Amino acid sequence: MRFFQKIDKKFYMLIFLSLVLIACKNEHSHDHDHHHGHSHGHEGLRHWEIPSQDPDRIILTFNGDPTTSRAVTWRTDTTVTKAVAQIAIATKNSGFEDDAKTVEAKTENFDLGLYKSNASLKVHYHSVTFEDLQPDELYAYRVGDGEDIWSEWIQFKTAKAEYAPTTFVYFGDAQNDVLSHWSRVIRMAYQTAPEASFVVHAGDLINSAHVDQEWAEWYKAGGFIHSQWTAIPVVGNHEFRPLGEEESRQLAIQWRPQFTLPVENSLPNNLHETVYTTDYQDIRIIAVNSNANLEEQTAYIEEQLKSSTAKWNIITCHHSVFSPAKGRDFEFARKNWKPLLDKYNVDLVLNGHDHTYARGHVPLRTTSEDNSEMTTMYVTSVSGPKQYELDEEQMKAYEKDGYSLDKAGEQTQFFQVITVEDNTLTYVAYTAIGDEYDRAVIVKNFETGKKVLK
Repeated sequence: MRFFQKIDKKFYMLIFLSLVLIACKNEHSHDHDHHHGHSHGHEGLRHWEIPSQDPDRIILTFNGDPTTSRAVTWRTDTTVTKAVAQIAIATKNSGFEDDAKTVEAKTENFDLGLYKSNASLKVHYHSVTFEDLQPDELYAYRVGDGEDIWSEWIQFKTAKAEYAPTTFVYFGDAQNDVLSHWSRVIRMAYQTAPEASFVVHAGDLINSAHVDQEWAEWYKAGGFIHSQWTAIPVVGNHEFRPLGEEESRQLAIQWRPQFTLPVENSLPNNLHETVYTTDYQDIRIIAVNSNANLEEQTAYIEEQLKSSTAKWNIITCHHSVFSPAKGRDFEFARKNWKPLLDKYNVDLVLNGHDHTYARGHVPLRTTSEDNSEMTTMYVTSVSGPKQYELDEEQMKAYEKDGYSLDKAGEQTQFFQVITVEDNTLTYVAYTAIGDEYDRAVIVKNFETGKKVLK
């Protein structure tokens, strides 16, 4: 009898083990389908392109007053339907976590397959605008599903309510081979100016507007820097492409889901989140869309300059007002926007598009030979590997428009660090290897508005 009991036990044990093995195999097969199956559209994707429950592509932007607010946007797979962000004033130990405030995210379903060359994949973009923050405070925030899955805690500082020294970084076109060749530039910029409060990306962040693999490269190249430096992204011509063969050019399908930016209701819908103004510690930065609806923006630029109470006024748009590259000419801006920049004494214009380097200024027209009194400094720069030749004759021809070239460069990847302190704006251009290439200092008399270029 005991013999049969032993056989029964072995028999049941074998059946049990067989069932466990079958279950494991099915589970593995399900996972394999989930990660590689055609139904989920993951084939051909690198592991860092594939969305998961873990937040990726985390980026900070301005949306509201920088002293009391900040926006964060991130991406997950579609299993995360209810996302949150948490924020607290950072402390020297991990105790701040107990005081963290939880904010529910807006979640947007996004279909990458709207563009034929992307994987047919749906993802979720989540966004939160932190509000009622305290000025001049270091905050720690994280994003996740509110339960088990979180990003790391990430720190940023709110702006001071009053005038204060400010450092920020500006990049011309990243555009091509972004992961391979732009990553070292943004990382060198972070190494050079880790205290920068924000970063201006002056258009052509990538090459082919809707191609998600290129956006994946842009996010991977910057890594945590995107989640720590607040971005001011500007649209370039490469952020516009037709979605289908017959269609007209459209803004990158990822732009609005992945950046939470101010909506200027006075402007046409197609300009929303591509034209906006940020006031940061007495600097007004006006981001303009130089691709479309230029007339409507002329009135917007004038309104923003007329109403500005900032001590420094900066304009950024992708196309170069004084194009240094051959065959480029943004005549509309010189005819329609430059008179406004002269009238309102704009300090600095930051451009890209021309894949070469030029810094010049418009001198104050006086009878003396002194060229140092000025109205506006104009910069065109490039941070990516694609490079064009400088057209010296064209640069000389701009003298009739009152432009004077101060420094030019070719075949070099750059980033720029700009610091405003008291009555001085210090502009420094660095190469990709961290060497200083160009420096200019604007000293401004706030009573008279007069400026000297040193």
